[in-house]
Amino acid sequence: MSKIPAITAFFWIMKICATTLGETAGDLLSMTLNVGYAISSIILIGLFLTTLVSQLIWKSYNPLLYWTVILSTSTAGTTISDYMDRTLELGYAKGTMILVSILLAILAFWRFSVGSLSVTNIKTRKVELLYWTAILFSNTLGTALGDFLADSSGLGFVGGAFLIAGLLALVLAAHYFTQFSPVMLFWIAFVLTRPFGATLGDVLTKPHAKGGLDFGTIGSSIVLVSILGVCILFTTLKQKRLTVARPSNDE
Repeated sequence: MSKIPAITAFFWIMKICATTLGETAGDLLSMTLNVGYAISSIILIGLFLTTLVSQLIWKSYNPLLYWTVILSTSTAGTTISDYMDRTLELGYAKGTMILVSILLAILAFWRFSVGSLSVTNIKTRKVELLYWTAILFSNTLGTALGDFLADSSGLGFVGGAFLIAGLLALVLAAHYFTQFSPVMLFWIAFVLTRPFGATLGDVLTKPHAKGGLDFGTIGSSIVLVSILGVCILFTTLKQKRLTVARPSNDE
């Protein structure tokens, strides 16, 4: 039985909310609460491993657990990226290139060892581990790329968000109007939604003087948790209605 949700519009809405929440929650822990990047990374990697083990043990798709793991990869990815870029002083550009190389290596190993990068047929432990490893590094990459666009490219928070939004629009157009591989489009979109979430998180949290909306890390996190919770509840109730209605339709 697949433990992965259907890839619908709601999936991408929740993915963006979860990754943006990961950005704001990671910053809340490492910066607002002044825990520091190294300790934050240890705490959030521990949270990621705990939720991942629960996801691996669970026998079926559990929406709350699944999105908790996605969120934990986002928060862990945020602090890992910040630790690489700032504490280790690699810089955004170098950190981004390192993470791109790691992610491509993971996807290449997945492709050649399994034969497919499909995310609609994840039913073995090996593929599930590869799936979550790729997600962790794609979210870490997204933070580095989002910070690079916002701080080093000259685009600013809003400019970076618009650039990523434009690239996502191109991916959406390719999905509907071309024969490009749906699997590759999924992974491109999955990677791009992380920097979109990172730049969107900056837009929400940063002060007006820096081009943000000045909601702060706490206010932004509360808003995003609420949106994500409503979406999870809606999709869960919708799936239950479909499951109940299916037997009567088959009669």
